[in-house]
Amino acid sequence: MRERTIYFIFTDTGTYLSRLINFFTHKPLNHVSIGFDHELKEVYSFGRVNPKNPFSGGFVREDIRGDFLKDSNSAVYTLNITEQEYILIRHHIKEIEKRASDYKYNFIGLLGILFKIDIRRKNAFFCSQFVATVLQDTESFKISKPSNFVTPADIRERSELQLIFQGRLGDYPKHQLAEEVLDLPKKSFFYLLSKKVKQFVVR
Repeated sequence: MRERTIYFIFTDTGTYLSRLINFFTHKPLNHVSIGFDHELKEVYSFGRVNPKNPFSGGFVREDIRGDFLKDSNSAVYTLNITEQEYILIRHHIKEIEKRASDYKYNFIGLLGILFKIDIRRKNAFFCSQFVATVLQDTESFKISKPSNFVTPADIRERSELQLIFQGRLGDYPKHQLAEEVLDLPKKSFFYLLSKKVKQFVVR
């Protein structure tokens, strides 16, 4: 059966809300997003709809190279899933995206985690609750607790995930390009010289 790869992007934006969550959880990187391509051009989460307004929360398609996220501390993980699971997850997200204006950020739900109170709200998610919800029908990734109690750390600590990058988010995937260049066999001086001569002759 064909396998697909999805991506989990964990970030710390340094905002007041992020610092507050870090203080209570004693864990770093308390924002999580889910992506569907290696270059992370298609990334979704629940967060700030307007980066300049901390209270404008809801469903977002994130730009990892935008001003709000590019300087964030981050870690990127991959997870291999089946083709059917991939289709289910994408369908679930697209259904939310179609009605994005009906959804809101679940600020109250964060208090539920802090005080261990089971708070369930219709059409409201915080980031890790959203990710856990869209993954709930997959066999490749299971978390035993209800989605409204799932934290980014719960997702990040799963053994199924593979870390592929850690650092400033705006630098992704530059490190991989650099490694690929470094891994190439070094060409001899005569090879490089002959290549230059050929280019000159062709011109």
